[in-house]
Amino acid sequence: MSMMPTIRNTQILEQLQDALDNLSSMILDVKELVVFLTSYPRLYRQPYSMHLLLSNCMFGRQMEAELVLNFLLQARPHGAEELEVLPIVGPGRVGKSTLVANVCKDERVRDQFSEILFLSDHDFIDEKLMHRWQGCAKKFQNCTAIKDVRVLVVVEVVGEFNEGEWKRLYSSSKQFLTSGSKIIITSRSEKITKVGTRSALMLKYLSDEAYWYFFKTLAFGSMDPMMHPRMTYLAMEIARMLQRPLIPGIITACLMRDNFDTHFWSKLLVFLRGFVTWHVSKFGEHPSDCLNQNRPAHLARMMRTSEAIMVYGWYECTSQEEVPKIALQNLMYGSAKPSGRFETLAWSSPIPPYYNYIYTCEIEDLKTTSVKRKRS
Repeated sequence: MSMMPTIRNTQILEQLQDALDNLSSMILDVKELVVFLTSYPRLYRQPYSMHLLLSNCMFGRQMEAELVLNFLLQARPHGAEELEVLPIVGPGRVGKSTLVANVCKDERVRDQFSEILFLSDHDFIDEKLMHRWQGCAKKFQNCTAIKDVRVLVVVEVVGEFNEGEWKRLYSSSKQFLTSGSKIIITSRSEKITKVGTRSALMLKYLSDEAYWYFFKTLAFGSMDPMMHPRMTYLAMEIARMLQRPLIPGIITACLMRDNFDTHFWSKLLVFLRGFVTWHVSKFGEHPSDCLNQNRPAHLARMMRTSEAIMVYGWYECTSQEEVPKIALQNLMYGSAKPSGRFETLAWSSPIPPYYNYIYTCEIEDLKTTSVKRKRS
């Protein structure tokens, strides 16, 4: 009887040793596999959740963001006295404010600058400038090393660039800001390029290839486009019809993802093709061109083809401001019909500076409008 526990213990030890040997062998095999795989180039595959990433990040501006970061983080040349200025130029809705806001969110920029001031050309008035500088100085008056307090000033020129007002702003900035402070100025006008101490950063709209990738990823969501060749063709034609506008592209792509059906996508393509053809023949230009330049345009209604949405203009507001309850998507692809002139929410950006884009609209009866024009 006394031999039984010893035999059992020996068997358990042998089993444990076998298990340990097997684990050691597996670890060695995995190490060899890792060495083998790392000798081959990586194959990158788009994850099926990529649409979630694109919906919440700044797309297609990585190189531009790096250029702005390099400007902000680069030390000032020894002995240099001028205040460094980086101009950023681009057409409306190209993403100038979005680019700057996302760069300013970077922790390295936050560590580099004690304060980030956002100004517009309306702040070029002497009294307003003095108030901003005094507020900035008061904030850091108890700082033990005031000479190390660096300020980043971001100036957005909304209207026409006035060189005289700029000189006044630049002069007061040199007077109040400490060494190492910097200025970024953004505008649609290329006139600001001559006030920069660095070469201006010129922003352009996304290329056809980049826009197609963006649109396709949002439209297909977690679906693989390779598995749906017919729908890929339809999506490509729809993207081509839109002519690369960001907000209508996002609205349309999300609508397609929510209605992932070949018949619906075909119907949508026919609708958009007919609407764009009508707008070009009636007004001589694509509606996207009008909207990009904030000029009046017409948008069609898919559920009410006898009506059109007259867009008088658009503006942007911050996320803290109240926005209309009516969404543009419900007007174009739903049955909502507000009376008179009204405002509608075109899009709420999920990334800095978190703008809401508001359209001022009115529903028009196309038959009534055409009769009035014939009589006039």
